[in-house]
Amino acid sequence: MRAIVLGGGGLTGRCAVRDLATGGVFDAVVAADLDPALAEAAARHAGKRASAAGLDVRDRTALVQLLRGADVVVNAVQYGFNLTVMEAALEAAVPYLDFGGLFHMTRRQLALDGAFRDAGLLAIPGLGQVPGVSNVLAMAATADLDRVDSLLIRDGWRDLTVGGPEISFTWSPSTFLDEMVLPAMVFEDGAYREYPPMSGAEEYDFLPPVGRTRVYRVIHSEAATLPDSLKAKGLRHCEWREGGPGIEVLRTMALLGLASERPLIVRGQPVVPKEFTLALVKRENLLGVPEGVTVTDWEVCDIEVRGTKDGAPVVRHAVARFPARPDWQLTATEYAVGVVGAIGAEMLATGVVKEVGVVPPERCIPVEPFRAALARRRIETAISPPEPPLGAPPPVQG
Repeated sequence: MRAIVLGGGGLTGRCAVRDLATGGVFDAVVAADLDPALAEAAARHAGKRASAAGLDVRDRTALVQLLRGADVVVNAVQYGFNLTVMEAALEAAVPYLDFGGLFHMTRRQLALDGAFRDAGLLAIPGLGQVPGVSNVLAMAATADLDRVDSLLIRDGWRDLTVGGPEISFTWSPSTFLDEMVLPAMVFEDGAYREYPPMSGAEEYDFLPPVGRTRVYRVIHSEAATLPDSLKAKGLRHCEWREGGPGIEVLRTMALLGLASERPLIVRGQPVVPKEFTLALVKRENLLGVPEGVTVTDWEVCDIEVRGTKDGAPVVRHAVARFPARPDWQLTATEYAVGVVGAIGAEMLATGVVKEVGVVPPERCIPVEPFRAALARRRIETAISPPEPPLGAPPPVQG
């Protein structure tokens, strides 16, 4: 079997390539990237089953040609290209998954459901860490409830790295900046309401080692699908909040206009602030972890569920705790997003997931096999109650 990872040289794509190439399911894994050097580096670290390809996903002919005959495509490119890649996957007749569409893109992707159904294909939007694990755990935590009143999804991170950089990006800086400037979409009383980005600040006690963290309301993809998925149970409220080191810096950058896509004239030349910012981040080597630094960071997603069971009020938490992967030189976010995409790719290619259409992860990913696959990759999950909460985190593997 053959898997294609688009954006396979990027922060999360390279992890998906490595996990897929060492997992034993696929005979061949292609790391395709706009930067051939990054694709080659990802393939080299992934082993003999991996190969590299230079590719611009905007070249429809080349993209379809690469995808034809593959058993699955993992889309790890910037979310603005999700529809572009989905349409090519449809033409090439290849099952598809991505890591999220930041709400609005996700909802546009759902409109392709009929076309994928007609083709007998499955596309899963948002099967990464968050969204992805968050969606599947939310459904698992609500499965036995009579009614679901609210889902409040909180995500926090903490960096314990010694000698690391003062600032770095472990996820697409373009997406991070969009979160800082786009209105947060909150599902309330059966309808969506816009809130200012970085509003609703609260201090929240995450499981160790993250601990108390200030989180903020920002736009995210979970709220794009979970309200419809839980409509039959009466869900009335769904929102996302996040926080951790660096988020205030990102907000300051956005307030300064560095995330704006409106050009300004500098010395007689048009400059797009966001493009300048992204180029500067790349030039200053702020993407990922520098060579020689042993990363030790953690991320925790906590889903607070409120509803009723047998007529009685219920409050429970579904929690996932994500470690770094120091031996792969990956932060918690890079590792979790990449390996979850790999798990999904294995499930699609081997027929574990049999649905067709454009289906969000909470409606098609089998919970227990998924959680078992996460556990094999040292990602712990728990639903409390009825399951016991997670204790102290396991020791970091060097």
